Amino acid sequence: MKKITRKSIGIISSIMLMILCCPTIAFAAEEAKEYVPDLYASFWALVPPVIAIVLALITKEVYSSLFIGIVIGGIFYSGMSFEGTITHVFQEGIIGVLSDSYNVGILVFLVILGIMVCLMNRAGGSAAFGQWASEHIKSRVGAQLATIVLGVLIFIDDYFNCLTVGSVMRPVTDKHQVSRAKLAYLIDATAAPVCIIAPISSWAAAVTGFVPGEDGFSIFVRAIPYNFYALLTLVTMVAMVLMRTEFGTMKKHEENAIKGDIFTTPDRPYENVKEEESSSKGKVIDLIFPILVLIISCVIGMIYTGGFFSGESFVTAFSKSDASVGLVLGSFVAFVITIVFYSVRRVLKFKDCMECIPEGFKAMVPAILILTLAWTLKAMTDSLGAAPFVAGLMESSAKSLVSFLPAIIFLVGCFLAFATGTSWGTFGILIPIVVAVFEETNVEMMIISISACMAGAVCGDHCSPISDTTIMASAGAQCNHVNHVSTQLPYAIMVAAVTFVTYIIAGFVRKAYIALPVGILMMLAVLYMVKERNHTVE
Repeated sequence: MKKITRKSIGIISSIMLMILCCPTIAFAAEEAKEYVPDLYASFWALVPPVIAIVLALITKEVYSSLFIGIVIGGIFYSGMSFEGTITHVFQEGIIGVLSDSYNVGILVFLVILGIMVCLMNRAGGSAAFGQWASEHIKSRVGAQLATIVLGVLIFIDDYFNCLTVGSVMRPVTDKHQVSRAKLAYLIDATAAPVCIIAPISSWAAAVTGFVPGEDGFSIFVRAIPYNFYALLTLVTMVAMVLMRTEFGTMKKHEENAIKGDIFTTPDRPYENVKEEESSSKGKVIDLIFPILVLIISCVIGMIYTGGFFSGESFVTAFSKSDASVGLVLGSFVAFVITIVFYSVRRVLKFKDCMECIPEGFKAMVPAILILTLAWTLKAMTDSLGAAPFVAGLMESSAKSLVSFLPAIIFLVGCFLAFATGTSWGTFGILIPIVVAVFEETNVEMMIISISACMAGAVCGDHCSPISDTTIMASAGAQCNHVNHVSTQLPYAIMVAAVTFVTYIIAGFVRKAYIALPVGILMMLAVLYMVKERNHTVE
């Protein structure tokens, strides 16, 4: 009897254990199944960034606007669940983007550049360069053209471009009464637009990686003459500086700058920044040498990450490079060399150099905060399926209106980059679709459409207040971010309108040597009409 009882107890215990395990197994299976929100891959995926952008432009306050957009994205993702919203916003959002190695690399690069700028200021290099520039650059036009030239020369990376050009040219443009808003525009318009037409740049490396099954580098080079937005932006910048004309809110900023107010608005976040005590021993070389070392080091750092020192060719190494890691390595090497250089020249003591570290970090806090919020908003958009939604729209219409397709792709790229604040993400969505549609049927149309993807991405990135490049341009010029966006937007829209018409022409003639000159002539005609309707800004 005891044996039977023990046997029965064992069987019953086993059954009970299995019953208890069933919910656990079911729960684990449910957890393993990927959660898909009800609003996934729908129009609602693009609503949070649009709300954030509209709020930023209306309220002139970017931090709260971005955070509200992030919270709305979290609410859409969780289906109105309070716990789910908080978890998604902070765990998958803010903590997630700050855990991404690429993002962290960019933040480290930002901090090191901030420290480098502080070092150059304290060593007296910036003051000496400003004095030299005042003797050689005699006018507002000359100061603006010098900014453009420097921006074009620094084509390696847009982040690097924005901060370097800003730190070098800011004292010069201030002296010649160029508004901070105009400086920010010149920086922004020579950052991404130059990088996207430079074969040796981090942007070229990104684009070539999005062309599956093709020679990405050769396609990138062939697409350069069709990259109408970037080329027309450069034409517009130079023409407006030479014509000495402005329009929209930029005109007000420039007129006030001539009167001595380079900020215009009550919010002047950088006006009362404590000026660094600069060394009296500083010379122009104390600015030029660190910047040259920084450029060379960053190029070496990028090709190092692409395997150049392991046998890859220079072009291949650049196309495979990791911009985040390469820029960090290069900027850190430049930082160390700069400290040694200043110590040997005895313009700064080692202790003074170390004091620049927290000061440089503090100078970059606004840019770091806006970047973090912008990345988090992009994470919300990604989790709601913005990419599949846009890809579906493109694939459904790709076969129709073939000749108009480049212009349509340009508009889609503009909207997607504007809403998400990322050019590279826009490349990743649109370029593979274009390749799949045209690679076996019409290679020339594939090249034009890929260039339209790139142009649209740069245009949307140029207009968007949540774009990292736009944020960097504001930081480089030390300009209120919303001021930069609101003054730049009319200029970018004007160029985008001419670009759209040019892509319609290109879709029919399919020859760059016809479409590009026509686009330039149209752009100059528009600028002439703008000049006739606006007074010259002296």
